[in-house]
Amino acid sequence: MSEFYEGLAEILEIEPATVNSDLALDEGAWDSLAVVSTIALIDEVFDRTVSADALADCRTVGDIEKLVGADA
Repeated sequence: MSEFYEGLAEILEIEPATVNSDLALDEGAWDSLAVVSTIALIDEVFDRTVSADALADCRTVGDIEKLVGADA
C-alpha cells in the first residue's frame, strides 16, 4: 500500500506520512487533474481500471481502496 500512498501524497501535494485510509481527499489538491492522475496511479499500482466518475465520488482514501478492492 505504501507505493499507492506515496503516489497519492504526491498527487494531493501533501506529506506521505499523512496519507491513510481515513484521509479526506479534500484535504489535498483533489481536483479533476488529481482524479486523472489517480486513475493512472491505480492502473500502475493495482493493475485495475476505474472510471473518473466513480473515483470523483470518493471522499476518503479508504473509499478509493474499496473502489479498487485493495486490502488496507
